[in-house]
Amino acid sequence: MANSITSSPTATTTPTDHASPFPTTKLPKLSSLHHLDQPLLPGLPDHIAQLCLSLVHPSSLYSVCRSWRRLIYSPSFPPYLSLYALLSSSSSSSQSAQSQSDAVDFFTFDPISSSWHLLPPPPPDPPLRVLLHHPSFISRNLPIQSVSVSGNLILLAATTHNFLPALSHPLIFSPLSTAWALGPPLATPRRWCAAGAVQGVVYVASGMGSHFFTDTARSVEKWDLHLQDKNDGKPRNFGWMWERKSGLKDGRFSREAIDAIGWRGKLCMVNVRGDAAKEGAVYDVEKDAWEEMPEGMLAGWRGPVAAMDEEVMYALDEAKGALRKYVPERDAWDNILESERLRGAQQMAAGAGRVCVVCRGGARIVVVDVVASLRRSWVVDVPAGLEAVAVHILPRMNRLGFGFPMLEDSTSSE
Repeated sequence: MANSITSSPTATTTPTDHASPFPTTKLPKLSSLHHLDQPLLPGLPDHIAQLCLSLVHPSSLYSVCRSWRRLIYSPSFPPYLSLYALLSSSSSSSQSAQSQSDAVDFFTFDPISSSWHLLPPPPPDPPLRVLLHHPSFISRNLPIQSVSVSGNLILLAATTHNFLPALSHPLIFSPLSTAWALGPPLATPRRWCAAGAVQGVVYVASGMGSHFFTDTARSVEKWDLHLQDKNDGKPRNFGWMWERKSGLKDGRFSREAIDAIGWRGKLCMVNVRGDAAKEGAVYDVEKDAWEEMPEGMLAGWRGPVAAMDEEVMYALDEAKGALRKYVPERDAWDNILESERLRGAQQMAAGAGRVCVVCRGGARIVVVDVVASLRRSWVVDVPAGLEAVAVHILPRMNRLGFGFPMLEDSTSSE
């Protein structure tokens, strides 16, 4: 399909017919599809027809007929993975439009229809008010820190216009239920912290609250989402809360917002973004102990980093535009590809064989197939007038019956 994250390789790559953007997941329990306008397959009951059609890639079903198109977005069809993005108005907005430029919207890019869709808005109480652009920070945006955990998008930290922590509770979006919810209250709401997840558990470390305090800058908290399942899905049940863990040795990780990368049962992070000299730390979640980051890992941490299924770590050298894979046996990074458009990369996510990179300025997202024998990459354009703050890879959203607005196709390939 042209102009799609599914099959829009660059001119230097080899296209594959109906190449999957991400593998589909396990087929959920079947549900009735009697609301469809016509039988899925004439002569077969819908539940049998669905079993047959679930073996066909969604991009093939999408272009055949309306009933099949509706099927792939129904709750009973295996949810393929999609791109989710936090988008804001362009930082080039005029001063008179500054308040509007601080608005954050949540979008998902459907790789099958090659279109952006607006997510339902977060709950109005408490309202989400964040500061992204400020005259004192001309060359950069103030961060909004988010993670993807167990198929959910979770907002953890941001800054208000008064330079205070914007979130007292995590804000959770579930693509499958298309609903927002509040997580347990943070013991210490913070900003400019380290945030990450490993094995379905969310961690925040260091940072600051309204002011810098050494105790906050050294503290570590964890929130186990699995406890909600054990409590019959009721978030107010006892046990679904933040738990204090072993702290950092000092407050050097509170200098800026940091992505803590979940990898093989550990959280890996550095205290400074980019190509500057930095310190690294690794947290062993089983031992509840901090250790030094291996020298080779630290040396190659020169930009955004992400881990594929918490097993394979990828890093971008933002100065050279080089994407690399970490090889723990040699404590070294192997080059995957180098591209001019990856220079100045701001953030990235990894999942199901793809690495998605927010390019300089946030107007484009580069998708790289890192498991294909011939490296493929293509570009997804962000809707005009917006820029990407962060991207995540999560199950596609159920759109039937919700009427989410759909923007015109805003993707391109190179």
